[in-house]
Amino acid sequence: MAIGWLTVLKMVPWGDVIDNAPKVATGAKKLWQAVGKKPVVTTPATPAQEALRAQSPELAAMQSQLAELQVAVADLHQQMLVSSELIQSLAQQNTQLIKRVEVNRVRLLWLLALVLGLALVLASRFF
Repeated sequence: MAIGWLTVLKMVPWGDVIDNAPKVATGAKKLWQAVGKKPVVTTPATPAQEALRAQSPELAAMQSQLAELQVAVADLHQQMLVSSELIQSLAQQNTQLIKRVEVNRVRLLWLLALVLGLALVLASRFF
């Protein structure tokens, strides 16, 4: 199982991921700012519209369909808000993950240098 994960992790172009992490975070912030500011618009029926509905059943059916569509649009807008919040959260987590990966990469290089140095010291003492 671990071999599969190692293979997957080796296939990831980490350089591209690290380079694009700030762009993803910025894009998510822009999306959230654009979506979060849009209000949901609903228009109540006026007395004149109520009178027209009473006169024409076709108009009443169209008004009913329009009301259903307005509810559907409001639902979609709410889903879009939730989705953009999720995208922003994922972008922030991605940025944090990339920072941690970079710190671990630097630590690993230092550890490798230390191990090589110790190996050279041990090799010089035995030979």
